[in-house]
Amino acid sequence: NPAGLVDLPHMITGGVTMFMPFRGYTATGPGGLTAPGPFIPQTTRVDSTDNYFLMPHFAYSMPIDGDTAWGVAMFGNGGMNTTYQNTLNTFPIPTCAGGVFCGGAAGVDLKQMFITAGFAKRFGTVSVGVAPVLAVQMFKAEGLGLFGFPPGFFFPPGFLPTFSANPFNLTNNGTSLSYGGGLRAGVQWNVTPSLRVGVSGQTPLWMTAFSKYSGLFANGGKFNIPANVTAGVAFDVMPSLTLMAEYKRIFYSGVPAIANTGASIIVPFVAPAGPGALLGAPGGPGFGWRDVNAFTVAAEWRVLPQLALRAGYTHNTNPVRWNEVTFNILAPGVVTDHISAGLGYKYNENLTFDLAMTVVPTKSVTGPEMTPFGYNIARSITLSMHQFEASLGVSYKFGDKPRPVVAKY
Repeated sequence: NPAGLVDLPHMITGGVTMFMPFRGYTATGPGGLTAPGPFIPQTTRVDSTDNYFLMPHFAYSMPIDGDTAWGVAMFGNGGMNTTYQNTLNTFPIPTCAGGVFCGGAAGVDLKQMFITAGFAKRFGTVSVGVAPVLAVQMFKAEGLGLFGFPPGFFFPPGFLPTFSANPFNLTNNGTSLSYGGGLRAGVQWNVTPSLRVGVSGQTPLWMTAFSKYSGLFANGGKFNIPANVTAGVAFDVMPSLTLMAEYKRIFYSGVPAIANTGASIIVPFVAPAGPGALLGAPGGPGFGWRDVNAFTVAAEWRVLPQLALRAGYTHNTNPVRWNEVTFNILAPGVVTDHISAGLGYKYNENLTFDLAMTVVPTKSVTGPEMTPFGYNIARSITLSMHQFEASLGVSYKFGDKPRPVVAKY
């Protein structure tokens, strides 16, 4: 919440997070397109590799006077990827190159970097803040050639021999860049000296299209970053103990590339292609993600003047539905629970170290496999994921004298 800038001293913070997602899928039953193919009907597990990602963060805050402040922050998101090796696939077309979708090694990789500059002002017990946000995204995909030019398939006359509006910009084109931005704003109210309430929201980050993947994402490669809103409360039960609760909603429904159903990929095969039938087309297929609601409870116990212990738990609704599992092999974001613990150690008046660990238990979603002919109810796909995360941060507070509070008239 950018409104909280007025409560921060003149300080600089930096750190790094090691993010460790472990994900994959299990195919059970006969038939089907996805590896290991129709002639290996027994239960088979396929895991994504590349499970370790470092993500940096940096922030700087500067009071202007006792009631106004500004700050900048830079942080990244990584680990939003899958990397499936060229595993056996017996799908019966002569050019099947193995891998999850007969295109060899398959997967996607999305990286994001954000830079934000905020300004906040306090009006008595209420603070307001605003922070423009700039973002850069990097994306690549591989192993999806079967959706571009599917050799070995029979397409009746008048039917398009492809599942993509631009099959040359569908897969294996290296890294594509996207730029854009939006706005974040918030309000914080100190109801009493021990009770604080805050609300903040972020517009969608409107991004340029991934030009190298205009045949994959709906609307010619457009991939905006979804809007979100957050509301939270903090209560000092005693001088050494603070309890917190937060609600957050992420509006994936506002991004067609994420929210549109992937089931419409079958349309070009079973019926003449129409609007939304092809990957990359206006209103084209996506991953079928729903909006997410996340609920968090947390506590901070200041055991000693130099030591604070922290713990938290978050539960969120699952964005992935049972009928969207096949395409979400590429993005199996099915986890719903996060358990965190950490500490802050004040080395001296200026220097503080923070450490945090997060465990995300295994969560699975199972549904029928989707093929170009429709759903294969004889074969099920189970997506699963668990995660670990470790963060280390260092903060340095400059020894400035307190800024004067501006007189109120």
